[in-house]
Parts: sequence; structure tokens; C-alpha cells
Amino acid sequence: MATVAEWIEGARPRTLPNAVAPVVAGVGATIQLSAFTWWQSLLALLVALSLIVGVNFANDYSDGIRGTDEKRVGPLRLVGSGAAAPRLVLTAAFGCLGLAGVLGLALVIATGRWWLLVMGAVCILGAWFYTGGKKPYGYAGLGEIAVFVFFGLAAVLGTVYVQAGRISWAALTAAVAVGCFSTAVLTANNLRDIPTDRDHGKNTLAVRLGDTGTRRLYLALVTVPYVLTIVLGIFHPLVLIPLVTAVMLRTPLKAITSGATGPGLIPVLRDTGLVMLAWSVVGGIALALS
Repeated sequence: MATVAEWIEGARPRTLPNAVAPVVAGVGATIQLSAFTWWQSLLALLVALSLIVGVNFANDYSDGIRGTDEKRVGPLRLVGSGAAAPRLVLTAAFGCLGLAGVLGLALVIATGRWWLLVMGAVCILGAWFYTGGKKPYGYAGLGEIAVFVFFGLAAVLGTVYVQAGRISWAALTAAVAVGCFSTAVLTANNLRDIPTDRDHGKNTLAVRLGDTGTRRLYLALVTVPYVLTIVLGIFHPLVLIPLVTAVMLRTPLKAITSGATGPGLIPVLRDTGLVMLAWSVVGGIALALS
């Protein structure tokens, strides 16, 4: 039976910035629109956190029963390592996704933004079918697109729209930037797993692009947010401040450009997530003040 520590590791805490960052950036854009409501922002954050933990457990379950995680290099996987029974991990996945659904429904009912029910349903289905079902889209190289949409566009713009009833160009720019950061985290993860994913027929975008192509994709993804920062800074000078977070990319960029593989890429996931969170916090504050 898995210990509490193993369950926490199985929830993949390194991915939590992917849930927190878009909501923080969205809150900044919402304040800029003079529409901030603290409890709605909190509910949006809880939805995002429940969703990402749910997709992590769902991924653990689906990859585990397929044997994809049997010889993985990264952190513990509950099913793949045998630490927890598949049914328990599946229950945890459905529990978290269900909680995300309930919290999202409460937010929609409270605000009357009914069309967001459709977006919420799509997010939950996307979380499950990433690696679940007979033809998971994560095995077809579409995972990066899903992460960009769900933990970039949907999370940031959803946070803004549910409170303001509209979005702004600043919010859209932040959504694209966060989406690129979040996709970079997944790209680093899939770069590390190319050998084992290829052996198990998991044709991620990294497997399709190969080692060199995936490293180039990562570099492009972490560059886009800073280009957008400069563009947005033309209209809102304070938004140029997040450029300082670029120095935090020094370590992950060194690992990517030096050809690090296997365990050497594990810190890249954490560090990229922290850069994304830092950019979102500083950027969100800058948007709020502007």
C-alpha cells in the first residue's frame, strides 16, 4: 500500500505551478478590468488545482496499466511502480476530476456564466482522454496542444471572463504566454521520456520531433512569453518588469542546450514551472497596477 508521501509524489507537485500560474495571471488581468472578486478567483484556483491533480492521477493509471511507466526515469508513478493498486489510483483520478466539476459548477451557478459549463466539460474530458480510453490523444502527439489550450487559454481567460464577463487583449496575451510556459514543462517531460515512450508506442510530439527537434521546440516555447511581454509593454510599460524572470531560465536552458538526458532533465520541469509562476506573479501584479 502506498504511503502518504508516495501519494503526494504521485500527485506530481512539480506540476502545480501549471495550475496556479494561469489563475494568478488571470487575476492580474481581471484587476486591470476592475472586476476582481476574491472568492471567484479562489474557486477558479481550486478548480485548476483539482483538474491538474486529477489528470496526473489519470495519467498515472492509464500509463501504468499499459506498461508505459515500467522503466521510466522520472519520479515515482503509483501504478507503474506497484506502490498502489490501479483501482485506487483511478478512484483518486475520478475523485479529483469530480471535485473540479463540482467547484466549477458552483462558480458558474454563482456568476451565471452558463456557457462556461461547456468549457468545463471539455476540460474534464480532455483530462481523461489525454492518456485514457482506446485512442488517447496524448499517444498521438497532441498533448502539447491540449496543455496550451487547457492550462493556458482556458485557465487564464476563464478566470478573467467568469469575473469580468469579457476579456482584454492583455488577458489574451497573458494566456498565450502562460500556455507556452506550460507547454514547455510538458515538452521537457516528454523529452526525458522519448526512449521509453517510443518503446511503448506512445508517439508524443517529442517522439515525433526527435531529441534535437524537441530541444528546439522547448527553446521556442520559453522565448515566446518574453517576446509577448515586450509587445504588451509597449502599451503598458509596467508589464516590462516580468522580463527580469528570464534570468531564472539559465539553469534549465543550460540543461537543454548541453544535451542533458534522463535524470539530468528532471530539474528542468521544476525550474520551468517556477519561471512560469514567477512570470505570472510579477506579470499579474504589473497588469493590476497598470
